[in-house]
Amino acid sequence: MNTAGFGKNDVVMVGIASDANSSFMRGAAKAPAAIRAALHSESSNMWSELGVDLGSHAGFVDMGDRQIGDEVEDFLAIEEHVGDITRQGALPLVLGGDHAITYPVMRAIHAAHGRVDVLHFDAHPDLYADFEGNPYSHASPFARIMEQGLVSRLVQVGIRTLNAHLREQAARFGVEMHEMRDVDLQAIGQDFDGPLFISLDMDALDPAHAPGVSHLEPGGLTTRQVLDVIQRLSCPIVGADIVELNPERDINGTTAMAAAKLVKEIAGKMLSGQL
Repeated sequence: MNTAGFGKNDVVMVGIASDANSSFMRGAAKAPAAIRAALHSESSNMWSELGVDLGSHAGFVDMGDRQIGDEVEDFLAIEEHVGDITRQGALPLVLGGDHAITYPVMRAIHAAHGRVDVLHFDAHPDLYADFEGNPYSHASPFARIMEQGLVSRLVQVGIRTLNAHLREQAARFGVEMHEMRDVDLQAIGQDFDGPLFISLDMDALDPAHAPGVSHLEPGGLTTRQVLDVIQRLSCPIVGADIVELNPERDINGTTAMAAAKLVKEIAGKMLSGQL
């Protein structure tokens, strides 16, 4: 792992410590440090299942964390932090933070790559037009992203909290939604052919696999199911985020370790020669 400079197609991990736009409880700002500690824990190693050793790979760079203030201008500056990576041709792997960060992250991705596909794992579609009076709420990032035409496709997997408004929003934006009640994981990801961004909310996982989240929603995905989808992808991945881990609710670091596992597999996939 490189902790110095970076260049084209390097995978650059950066923590965005921001949870001011959380609606139920805060705590996700502490997640980057918890994920990084799990990633380097001696209880495991830095190898991905696909054979990439992040611990020795010069193309895996850790930029550390960015502390984000609670004001709107601080939040919108996340775009600039991620833009520092994309402007050098590198690929950001962003550790949230709550899911609100995905909106400014995607603005930076769009500036670098144009309209990309998005594979979004979540219990919630995060499509509220304006949740509790906050247009930047963690319940609304994909409404902002779709309104501004930042992506070509939005494919959501694991959804299990739909209400009437969210169904209307999904239809309005042409979201390809795989609800958990009838999800066919074998069919997901096989038809992506352009650049792809992965947005992974830890509450996509069932609470048995990820208890350390603010919004526990039973009936979710297993860690293995998410890994299988990621490992089957064959298109270029230009960035990813892993969000909504709340260390204050975690049990024995279970969710942090699951997030670290997902970091290894996503980063390994990005570095495995597909780009």
